[in-house]
Amino acid sequence: MIRVLFLCLGNICRSPMAEAVFRKMVKDEGLDDKIEIDSAGLGGWHVGERPHRGTLEVLNKHGVDHAGIRARQFTKQDIQAFDYIVAMDEDNMSGLARLGVKKGPRVFKLLDLVPDERDSDVPDPYYTGNFDLVYELVHKGCAVLLKKIKEEYNL
Repeated sequence: MIRVLFLCLGNICRSPMAEAVFRKMVKDEGLDDKIEIDSAGLGGWHVGERPHRGTLEVLNKHGVDHAGIRARQFTKQDIQAFDYIVAMDEDNMSGLARLGVKKGPRVFKLLDLVPDERDSDVPDPYYTGNFDLVYELVHKGCAVLLKKIKEEYNL
């Protein structure tokens, strides 16, 4: 099983959106028996909560299932448990670095994979309110991530 973890600050906006979008893409490709997806936040403020209302609205608008997604905090065990740790922005990467997790082929920002968005951050809609833009960026990044995984694992 290939394990992918999406990471943001509180795990109620961006990373659960990426988790839901990526799950749909993986399921649509018939790879849900090969790829496991989760999300977490660096902070623990929202542990146990459902995704933000704006995240749920944009996922519903695009027909993306979000059942069962609840916020949780990133743990040291996640470092070893996941094949890919995919952060939403540079602040998340800095948080990972403080925990001893270094950027590399299995730890990176989601948009680093997207040629026209490379080195960009997925902005936090908790502060901007722009959940549609975040969905667009997450969708782009997840599509490229799935392609990368399929190529790396010959799926």
